[in-house]
Amino acid sequence: MDDSKEQPRSSLGADGSRNYVHPADVAGRYTTRRYLIFALLLIILPVLPWVEIGDHPAVLLDISKRQFFLFGISYNAQDVWLVFFPVVGLGFSLFVITAIWGRLWCGYACPQTVFLEGLYRRVERLIEGSREPRLRRNRSPLNADKLWRKVLKHLLFAAFSIVLGNVFLSYFIPVKVLMHMMQLTPSENSEAFTWMLSLSGLMYFNFAWFREQTCLIVCPYGRLQSVLTDDNSLVIGYDQRRGEPRGKQVAANNGDCIDCNRCVVVCPTGIDIRNGLQLDCIGCANCVDACDEIMRRIGKPPGLVRYDSNNGLQGHQKQLLRPRLALYLMVGIVGMVLAYGGARRRVSFEANLMRLQREPYAITGGIIRNNMEVHLVNKSGAAQWFVIEPQPTSKSMDFITPLGRIRLESLAGQHIPIFVTVDSEHYKNGMRIEVQVMIDGREGSARLLHAPFVGPTTPVETTAAPPDIRLAQ
Repeated sequence: MDDSKEQPRSSLGADGSRNYVHPADVAGRYTTRRYLIFALLLIILPVLPWVEIGDHPAVLLDISKRQFFLFGISYNAQDVWLVFFPVVGLGFSLFVITAIWGRLWCGYACPQTVFLEGLYRRVERLIEGSREPRLRRNRSPLNADKLWRKVLKHLLFAAFSIVLGNVFLSYFIPVKVLMHMMQLTPSENSEAFTWMLSLSGLMYFNFAWFREQTCLIVCPYGRLQSVLTDDNSLVIGYDQRRGEPRGKQVAANNGDCIDCNRCVVVCPTGIDIRNGLQLDCIGCANCVDACDEIMRRIGKPPGLVRYDSNNGLQGHQKQLLRPRLALYLMVGIVGMVLAYGGARRRVSFEANLMRLQREPYAITGGIIRNNMEVHLVNKSGAAQWFVIEPQPTSKSMDFITPLGRIRLESLAGQHIPIFVTVDSEHYKNGMRIEVQVMIDGREGSARLLHAPFVGPTTPVETTAAPPDIRLAQ
């Protein structure tokens, strides 16, 4: 069988049409490592939302409640700005990894690769066989054998997609809540059910049909490869000095490449690595294992296709330290300093002293009253007791505090009313209201809140009340 006629040199034809890639099976040291990593990630990704750290999921982005948990650290909506640091840090880390080791992320840890190569294509091989039987069956007319294999395969694909859709949701909905939703009718949780169906449909479309096109068309990372890598970056390449000219082994002047096309048929994106570094290459090393196997069979040393830099493949000296890595190091240090400073500024609770709506003050029987409230939010990962203590700034100032001590659950908030009165005879313009909030039993946690005490001679802010408001007498 001439594999070169069956396997195009790209997943896209010259006219832009789709060439369906059916990679052949391959075995070797890199393939073994990849599948071990795939197995580990296929366990971690679904299990992670079930793992609890400090009574909360290890990872949960509960957007509806504006509560976020990340490996023992709890965040609320006021901490969204802190998300900038891990997101940018991950992206920056990917840039550094690419500059040094090429597209290892794509080939070994990207969820697209993990699920496609570690799950869907494994199921496809189990049901439809290796590459050659699949190609023959696809070319043959529809019969009973072909029908049951295709139907079973796509039923399993659909089942896996539904599971992955729910796994994805478990990062945004607590798993206990999600499990309860599954026991109810779709109409009782129509929004979550719609999201599950949409995500499952997207998973099925992606992994059953679109496949490698996600990497080549949708994902921008491959296009950034030419900017992020240089001649010293680790890539998968073909040693032309050793392999050319290609041809049968019997020819005396031929190189080590016998033009068997084995490196082509095992490629999950259908490229020929011998044409040089390409956008379609995801760095999976299938071609490395395939070529090494052929080299051992014909008695040649492995490494004709290997991990190396372009300089190494051309016989030049490789440089580990280079200007772009020095720049990355400087930017990384600055980023870590800023992230540390941002984390240090984060407090375990938020407290604000606010004026209640309606009139800014009221006068009853010669007593001026300001109606205030403390908005208190527990930002820690555990329930805490808080103490609210008025701090009179004048002997004539009295406080009525219905709740002087309150317990708040993790990321819970509460509005605590406070009524402040001053005898009109002792009222002075510029008087201030001060309230101290602290975590019960924790020294150094006190925060002093303050606001102006508003009375008849105090200018009223435009946000406090309309200028023509009628005050109670």
